[in-house]
Amino acid sequence: MQLPPILVVDEKPDMLSALCDALDSVGFPVEQAASGSEALDRFKTTRYSLVITDETAAGISGLPVLTSIKKISPQVPVIVTTANGSVQNAVEAMQAGASDYVLKPFSVKDLQKTVSKIIGRTKGGDGGRNPSIVAGRSGAIKQIITEDSALKKMLALAREVAASNATVLIQGESGTGKELLAAHIHRHSRNPQAPYVAVNCAALPDTLAESELFGHEKGAFTGAAGRKIGKFELAGPGTVVLDEISEMSMPLQAKLLRVLQEKEIDRIGGTKPVPVDARVIAISNRDLKEAVAEGKFRQDLYYRINVIPFRLPPLRERKGDIALLAEYFMEQYSQLNGKQNMRIGDAAMKMLASHPWYGNVRELENTMERAVLICNQDVIAPHHLMLDGSCEHGGDREPFTAKTGWTVREMEKSLIFHTLEEVEDNRTRAAELLGISVRTLRNKLREYKEELGEAK
Repeated sequence: MQLPPILVVDEKPDMLSALCDALDSVGFPVEQAASGSEALDRFKTTRYSLVITDETAAGISGLPVLTSIKKISPQVPVIVTTANGSVQNAVEAMQAGASDYVLKPFSVKDLQKTVSKIIGRTKGGDGGRNPSIVAGRSGAIKQIITEDSALKKMLALAREVAASNATVLIQGESGTGKELLAAHIHRHSRNPQAPYVAVNCAALPDTLAESELFGHEKGAFTGAAGRKIGKFELAGPGTVVLDEISEMSMPLQAKLLRVLQEKEIDRIGGTKPVPVDARVIAISNRDLKEAVAEGKFRQDLYYRINVIPFRLPPLRERKGDIALLAEYFMEQYSQLNGKQNMRIGDAAMKMLASHPWYGNVRELENTMERAVLICNQDVIAPHHLMLDGSCEHGGDREPFTAKTGWTVREMEKSLIFHTLEEVEDNRTRAAELLGISVRTLRNKLREYKEELGEAK
């Protein structure tokens, strides 16, 4: 399905051109308008997947453009950009229905990531299989496509409970599509046009986590030059997704428990509670019951977020979807890279079907993207998949092997260092392959470094 174009609105020709080039470079179809009035004229006659408008677009300011678009077609997401942002303007934009509020200057990479995420969680049809949709790398639309009866029932149940305001807990291995399920629930909620605010708890520095989630008042601490609105307030009546909630510190867990129970937050330095109405979806790739047993996660918080639990199955438990997904990703990336009439050979498909897929759907997508890129013919063969984990330049590396007599900790340490070597010290990729968070990986490496220091 061809993605409808993105409409970019900005009164400055240089900025308009730069925005369009940034989106076009990763495969997004783009149209442009030099004023708010021109944008609305275009919007009335053309279908768009997203609108990006400057807050001070000539003719009509950004917020009236946002309001007018929401009246014409409320399901189309809008990103408001500005060089003169303020907390008040950001809140007004989000309350008016903006999907995001972006301050200039911003990096091309950040813009592409924001656009991909917003298009993914708000656009796309059922594709005949009732898929939940997010945007993949390079702007491609990525779907959770399944013929698995159990997963279909889970998606149907998610749609049913989405209309409530109950807290949801989604668990599953890395790469199974947990955030897609969260977006699926938000899209079928009572307020699908309200903000969808995702927070990676593992990436929140301990010193700033409370401020990020709940906000702070001017002067609350050194460097607090103005009031900051936290994620819970920005979400309004929408959804707050707490990804990798198992990595949240114990003190912050206690504060989150109070927010869920009282439906109000305390800004740092504030004098009175602020009511909040956001629905919370917690995500974890770690078994929270085990974390509770180990004393690393509050039991009362676990019961509070585990109102409606979902556990996404790994790809190896729905093998019937492997061929379906492989074909889908092949078509996507062949179209994105201008390669026509590609197909997966029988031998390659047999190899795909027998692979364990410990990285789940994410690993399968990576495999098919790589196969499309390196295949110089019409048929993808087994060697294009590179499922043995070797490349021509890296085939001389020794494989990971365990030694008799090793302790579990020695095994763990060796596996972590071997994985880092294989991915050339890319910690994010290593964490994905190991099935742990980047924060956990960082903590493990710090432990090993401390042990080395003690040994000396």
